[in-house]
Amino acid sequence: MSASNGKHPNTEVRPQTTRRRFTAAYKRKIVEEAAQCAQGEIGALLRRKGLYSSYLTKWRAEYEPGTLNNNARGPRANPNAAEVKRLERENARLQRKLAQAEAIIEAQKKLARLLESQQEDETR
Repeated sequence: MSASNGKHPNTEVRPQTTRRRFTAAYKRKIVEEAAQCAQGEIGALLRRKGLYSSYLTKWRAEYEPGTLNNNARGPRANPNAAEVKRLERENARLQRKLAQAEAIIEAQKKLARLLESQQEDETR
């Protein structure tokens, strides 16, 4: 868009939407309200509250076994992460020591073969 035609580009900055979060109490309330609804009234309830039917389906599945809660989304932090990291470092250290020990043993075998061959040459 050029200034010669008198039009300017739209420079409006729109605020970024945030993810909606629902408390466990709110989820329970909606599931219980939906249970009280007669046939065909659930859609009106969801429209009134601005919710999707998939929310209700998921919340019902969590409500029945009693696992409806305020847990955050995403992967859970491993409580043993520090221990795992320490064990990985120790494993790497022991692998290096093992490689050194194997190299020393191999060198000792070669030295032993060399000494044996020299003793055989001396005895001849």
